[in-house]
Amino acid sequence: MRRFPPERIVCLTEETVETLYLLGEEDRIVGVSGYAVRPVRVRREKPRVSAFTSADLPKILALRPDLVLAFSDLQAGIAADLARAGIAVHLFNQRDVAGILAMIRTLGALVGCPDRAEALATAYAARLAEIAAGAENDRRPRVYFEEWDEPLISGIGWVSELIGIAGGRDVFADRAREPAARDRVVTPEAVIAAAPEVILASWCGRKVVPARIAARPGWGAIPAVEAGQIVEIKSALILQPGPAALGDGLDAIRAALRPAAAGRVQPPVIRTA
Repeated sequence: MRRFPPERIVCLTEETVETLYLLGEEDRIVGVSGYAVRPVRVRREKPRVSAFTSADLPKILALRPDLVLAFSDLQAGIAADLARAGIAVHLFNQRDVAGILAMIRTLGALVGCPDRAEALATAYAARLAEIAAGAENDRRPRVYFEEWDEPLISGIGWVSELIGIAGGRDVFADRAREPAARDRVVTPEAVIAAAPEVILASWCGRKVVPARIAARPGWGAIPAVEAGQIVEIKSALILQPGPAALGDGLDAIRAALRPAAAGRVQPPVIRTA
């Protein structure tokens, strides 16, 4: 890092973008991921320099960043290329709720506003605890979260935790601890056997087609399919491990679980959150 706090930051994933805006440090951002959509104004304010597993290195270098923020092993190659070009890189790797809160605190420290970051993380933690306490006495419906459809990939750590906080039971919670998608692949037969009462789907940047889920062979007998409880949650809300997931993503899960938690039988309506 050429100076502290860094004055020119490039964010290769959306969660650090949103966090910097929430901290009031958006003026430091000079480039963002093409997937960054929160807040809405980011798309007109900041140049897009990357996808998720690819980036325009000449464009990034032309921005003369003091710091580039990346995420996970999937961006390790980009991070290495930038490091070889003499750019400071911080690569986050949060995979659970605690990791998201730690990311907020770490990012605040990196940009010189640790107190604001601590207040933001503490506020999120308090809200999560309040919601979890409020759901303690509710009926806890079985939930299958589908992150991808070919092959079927179940929910990652923070998603599984948020399902629990919202009052549900992730039917593949044992797999959620696996950071790699390949280790969270499940069979159609395993989903049928798990008999989820709610199916949540977010196909990682691709529009979910609930009718295709309902039409899978043998899935008509799954309680969620019978009751029409197939709900898309937009990937921008739930698949980025940051403020969106802790806020609007959690709220979308809570809304999707409400009918099943109340024990109400719903008509076959396929919905989008």
